[in-house]
Amino acid sequence: MLFTDRADAGKKLARRLLQLKDKKPVVLALPRGGVPVAFEVAKALGAPLDLVLVRKIGVPFQEEYALGAIADGGEPELVIDENIRRSLNIPEDYVERAKAEALEEIERRRRVYLGKRAPVEVAGHTAIIVDDGIATGATMRAALRAVRRRDPAWLVLAVPVAPPESLRRLEEEADETICLHQPEYFAAVGQFYQDFGQTQDNEVITLLAQAERSAP
Repeated sequence: MLFTDRADAGKKLARRLLQLKDKKPVVLALPRGGVPVAFEVAKALGAPLDLVLVRKIGVPFQEEYALGAIADGGEPELVIDENIRRSLNIPEDYVERAKAEALEEIERRRRVYLGKRAPVEVAGHTAIIVDDGIATGATMRAALRAVRRRDPAWLVLAVPVAPPESLRRLEEEADETICLHQPEYFAAVGQFYQDFGQTQDNEVITLLAQAERSAP
C-alpha cells in the first residue's frame, strides 16, 4: 500500500504542489473521493476549495466500466469513448438516457454539497484539479475540459496514483500533470490505499465547510 487513506494521500500530494502556492491557486475536487485529498492540498497551499461536479457514464449492465463522463457547466461537458461505444454497439438513445440521469445526480450533489454557495473564481488563477486516483480517465477528462472553459491561467491535474497510459491520454488536456505513483500493473485505485472506504456526503459537506472557514 502506498497511502494509509485519502487524507494521507492528500498530504503527500500537497508536498509536490507547494511550488504553486504563490501562483494564485484554487483547488477543485472531484466528489466524492477526491474531496478528502483536495482538502489537504488546499490547506497546505492556503487556497480555496471547490468542486468539479462530474459523473461517470458506465456501459449497459456494467456501470463501473466507463463509457464516458459528463461535467457540470453552463453547457455540460460530455465525453464519450466512441471506440467503446462502437465495439459494444451501444445505441445513442442509451447515451442520452444515461446523460440525463447523470445530470440529475449532479444537480442533487450541487444542492447537497454547495447549496447557494457561489463558485470559486477560476479565471486568471492556477486551477488544480484533484481526485483520489485515475483509472480510465473519463471523468477527469470531462472535468479538465469543463474547467478549461472557465479560463484559468494554468490548469493542473494532480492525483496520487494513475496508470501511465491513462495519464498519457490526459496530458493534452492539462498544462501540468502531477502524479505521485504510476504503476505499470493497475487493477483499481483502491489497491493503493489501506483504507479506501466510500466517502460519504456528510464528510464532503464537513470538509467544504472547514475549507471555507479557513480559506483566504
